[in-house]
Amino acid sequence: MDKPLPVEIMKKAVRGISYISHPLRLRILEYLDVNGASSVSAITKALNAEQAIISQSLKKMRENNLVKTARRGIFIYYNICEEYPASIFVCLRKLYAYMTDCFFFLQDGVKEMLPADYTMMTANRMKLFAHFDKMRILEWLTLYGRQNVTEIVNGIGLEQLKVSQFLKKLRDDGFVTAERQGRFIFYTITEGVHKTCIQCIHKRYNSLKNKNDF
Repeated sequence: MDKPLPVEIMKKAVRGISYISHPLRLRILEYLDVNGASSVSAITKALNAEQAIISQSLKKMRENNLVKTARRGIFIYYNICEEYPASIFVCLRKLYAYMTDCFFFLQDGVKEMLPADYTMMTANRMKLFAHFDKMRILEWLTLYGRQNVTEIVNGIGLEQLKVSQFLKKLRDDGFVTAERQGRFIFYTITEGVHKTCIQCIHKRYNSLKNKNDF
């Protein structure tokens, strides 16, 4: 992870994060990641939700290429559409393990549902940074560490006023910290789902031979 992602790739990543930054949608995708292709009734029963709401969420995610369908007899089964959403859960499980000392989730290949309250918290946190310019700033800080506003402006090509405004919001939400040194204020990204998502997106992109598959 040595340079920012191409603009179109980051835009696609932001769209993906935006669509899944909803507690129920994230929980549905997590269930599919753990259990594979599943029917609406199976998902409804497992998540203890209303079938109509599950169906509506699946419809929206299918329209946005997050899930795909296959018919088996009279039943329609849903599954994650590509590796990218699934790779997010690998990262989230590792983050949960470090946060809670539940090291079971650090094992390679572990696929198990995380606690519902953690998934809900994660979705709500993701919603706060699922924005192109915010994620560009977070990406820059992830790549290059402690930076001042001028360095970020020169790095991502966004006007200084907007960078300052977004940094304030990111600081208020706990995604970055600020430290004054002389006449400059330096910003550092904090640990959490925001940094984990940036790292996971880069890992996914770097693993692809054909970058258009992202």
